[in-house]
Amino acid sequence: MEVIPALDLLGGRCVRLYQGDFDQVTVYDQNPIDLARRYRDAGMQRLHVVDLDGARSGEPGNLDLIAELTGDLGLAVQIGGGLRDLARVRTLLDTGASRVVIGSMAVTDPQAVIGWINELGAERVIPAFDVKLTEQGEPMVQTHGWTKNSEQTLWELMDCYAETGAMDFLCTDISKDGTLAGPNIELYASCTGRYPQARIIASGGVAGFDDLTALAQTAAAAVVTGKALLDGRLQLEEIQRFLQNA
Repeated sequence: MEVIPALDLLGGRCVRLYQGDFDQVTVYDQNPIDLARRYRDAGMQRLHVVDLDGARSGEPGNLDLIAELTGDLGLAVQIGGGLRDLARVRTLLDTGASRVVIGSMAVTDPQAVIGWINELGAERVIPAFDVKLTEQGEPMVQTHGWTKNSEQTLWELMDCYAETGAMDFLCTDISKDGTLAGPNIELYASCTGRYPQARIIASGGVAGFDDLTALAQTAAAAVVTGKALLDGRLQLEEIQRFLQNA
């Protein structure tokens, strides 16, 4: 299982939101470029970048910083945040992103995103689904910064995309994101069980080394982790040990 460190960018600074809430933001002193170099030197090959300015405004932000991150650092960079049309997607790919992460649009206009996948290639577009579980345990997908219920289940949307040849899916349990409460192991096991050919990227709740081990047992292809790394709950040496033993 691949471990992908996350950098959330707001005004050129590295931050974390609690459950996606812009009113609950933690700003970190670490320079994003220095962090990216540390992750690369520890053996990680990919970076997950969220352009929070883009998510809020609908226009790509932090482009100069993103260009540095996708430059000569030797990391493949996947980027999401407010990507609502093909022109914005192309802007980030032209800036050097290896692939883009599509959230709300993947839910509200799947035919458009399927068109992007067909045009750009399935390896360059990742549909991303933010999930809120009902009392019955049904994974309902949320949109627009987790403020709206799409009235669609995760399984309905993944069925739609799987039929088109999409292979990579990012899935976040929003009740876990930024909480350090541990990931929703059952959710990711269900994803890989239902879609054994897909590459599931787990996100939300990672608190430490044991969570990596538990997620690997679900057959998830990758995990995105941000806050645990920034807060020192998950050490780079632990990730190196995990990757060596994988």
